Amino acid sequence: MVRTKLSRLFPVVAASAGVFALSACGSGGTTPAADSSAAPSSSSPATTTVTTATSSTASAPPVAPPVVQPADNGLCKAGDVQLSLGQGDAGAGSVYRPLLIKNVSAEPCTIQGFPGVSYVAGADGHQVGKDAFREGTKGNAVKLSPGQTAAADIQFVNVQNFDPNTCQPTPVKGLRIYLPQETASNFVPSDGTGCASTKIPGNQLAVKTVHPA
Repeated sequence: MVRTKLSRLFPVVAASAGVFALSACGSGGTTPAADSSAAPSSSSPATTTVTTATSSTASAPPVAPPVVQPADNGLCKAGDVQLSLGQGDAGAGSVYRPLLIKNVSAEPCTIQGFPGVSYVAGADGHQVGKDAFREGTKGNAVKLSPGQTAAADIQFVNVQNFDPNTCQPTPVKGLRIYLPQETASNFVPSDGTGCASTKIPGNQLAVKTVHPA
């Protein structure tokens, strides 16, 4: 009778054990869900700071081109000379006087051709009448050492030779002189009378080429 009870008990125990084993296997195979509140992974990309390199050499300012000095052609300039009128000769209603051109600079200079000559008047030095007529041909170059003098002969026509209505006689204070190939002028004082009109039948002034004095 005892054996009968034990034989009945074994199947029940075995069945319970099988159920327990299945339960244990089921719970062991389930992977726990990830916790969403966990800290970020250390593999997350870090913020990168980019430093722009600056040139160690500052930009140089633009260099201005060199100033080109005008070539010294050796010609006599207005500031190199002293001008005056020499003694004259009269004849045929005109007076002829040499324009004396003296080199007062410390260097030799050369002069060639016809000076520009005109009468000037008033405090402003305005021109009176036409420029002097150039008479003859251009002469050779004259080289003036310091202290040397060249000359150009000027004809001063007596304005009384012209009709006053045409001439328009005007007091003048002297002459404005331009050396050949020079843009600056010199003044030579010489009181007189000139024709303001540019329509006189002839020339009130005439000048010849420069020559050695």
